[in-house]
Amino acid sequence: MTRSTRRSRTVALTASAVMIALGATACGGSSGSSAGGAPGKGGTLTILDKADFDHLDPQRVYTTEGQSMDQEIVRTLTGWDETGSTPKLVGDLATDTGTPSKGATVWTFHLRHGVKYQDGTEVTAPDVKYGVERFFSSDINGGPPYAAQWLVGGSDYKGPYKGKELGSIQTPDKYTIVFHLNQPVADFNETTTMPGWSAVPKSHDTGSTYDTHVWSDGPYMIKSYTKNKELVLARNTHWSQATDPIRQQNVDGMNVRFGQDESAIDQQIKADAGNAQTSIQQWPIAGSDLAQLANDPSLKSRYYKIPAPGINYLAINTTRVKNLKVRQAIEYAIDKTTVRGAFGGSAYGDYATTMLSPGIGGYQKFNLYSANPAGNLAKAKELMKQAGNPKPTMSIAVENTPTEEHFADAVKTALERIGITVNITPIDASSYFSTINNTKNQYDLTWGDWIADWPNASTVLPTLFDGRLIKKNPQANQDLSYLNDPKVNALIDKAAKTADVQQRNALYGQVDRQVLKDAAVVPLMYMNFSEMSGSKVGGVIPDSIVAEPSLVHVYVKH
Repeated sequence: MTRSTRRSRTVALTASAVMIALGATACGGSSGSSAGGAPGKGGTLTILDKADFDHLDPQRVYTTEGQSMDQEIVRTLTGWDETGSTPKLVGDLATDTGTPSKGATVWTFHLRHGVKYQDGTEVTAPDVKYGVERFFSSDINGGPPYAAQWLVGGSDYKGPYKGKELGSIQTPDKYTIVFHLNQPVADFNETTTMPGWSAVPKSHDTGSTYDTHVWSDGPYMIKSYTKNKELVLARNTHWSQATDPIRQQNVDGMNVRFGQDESAIDQQIKADAGNAQTSIQQWPIAGSDLAQLANDPSLKSRYYKIPAPGINYLAINTTRVKNLKVRQAIEYAIDKTTVRGAFGGSAYGDYATTMLSPGIGGYQKFNLYSANPAGNLAKAKELMKQAGNPKPTMSIAVENTPTEEHFADAVKTALERIGITVNITPIDASSYFSTINNTKNQYDLTWGDWIADWPNASTVLPTLFDGRLIKKNPQANQDLSYLNDPKVNALIDKAAKTADVQQRNALYGQVDRQVLKDAAVVPLMYMNFSEMSGSKVGGVIPDSIVAEPSLVHVYVKH
């Protein structure tokens, strides 16, 4: 999953890695209640975001900010309880984490009774079936690919809008839903924690405009939504704590404001005056502010450093930059020290040499290119010479934020030293991923970041590098390098069919290595995301799955 300047898409964390990741968050931010004991009730939480969400429609959302916000509005079949030392998979709409049968090709979930929408009607299994079927409509694009990949008949199904249902999703009664898969998926009940595996009542579906009309069965509902300006959430009075094992409803409402500069948000929350005391940010601290704020002891109790199971990287379009030697030259030329400086220095994360991050199943430590993070200019120039000393001009796509534009400048400076001219294309942050994921918009170089969709490597490499998905998902293509290497595809297929976890992880390690041999991407940093809140915000849980400050228990101190 991606994160608009931090992650979004939205994988393979072992249990111990999750523990390590969560342990690391202990130094920043409190997730408990205030010194007074029980969390306070009432008040309004203000959320300051530099840009609007790509999507809130649960079947389209695929950024961390959007997913985190949707947790307040929609409930999924399963979810993560992150109140303990490690994330625990629990039933959410479902009574438990589901029952696999027939070798994990059939999964059955039983819904809780009495879960209510904002109008007081009950959530039913046919509503969940209809919600999942929306994934398949060409009007509802941008979300994750798993339903289409795994549900029997998914490759031919075109969604519910022409009156057709998908036979592999069955609802034998009002509270039971059964999914028939075309292959064994042992962690299918982790997929169902994602927003798309939620209920949408057909009578309230507004199709491609559902982003601003999402019908709530969570603790909060949309009161008003003015795109690029403000989203106002109010209590869903029909939500009941008795049916929800994950969320609380402590504040009266949430007010999300869009459009301030990253640094302005940082300084406002740091100053902690007036409204800022009851505010929190969802986008990471600006690169220009991070080093200073990360080391400010006065902010320690309201600073959240969340290790993300993910990677910040530069994709090289292999169909536009066809010469392997030129791509290898780019690998050696990039100066990761100046790149990391743009994102805030060492507080942002460690230098990366692989696409799987440490802690993810399948991660193998290797480095095919420069041993020095600052690059190896002599080697880069030698490779350009072997390529015939071309003097290409390349486009680079980045978000239109100071952090990203400083990053693009660092890439431009590095590549100009080896004869490559770089033109920077800044894209509005609120629509960045939906723009670059549309195959009509191709750039030579594209900034991306990726976070495991759930703790498992299968949600990183196949999504980012299975070249067969490009044609399948022309408006939601995550393969920013347009790599379609038969070796990579064959290893991905082999890994998908391998039941033994260690053998499967070894295959994913081979995929990672082959992608780097192809010089399809330059891994930059294994990421941490850092945010702050005001001094009167309590109950924030550092969410290591979505790499966001989770608001499911948030409250305002009075």
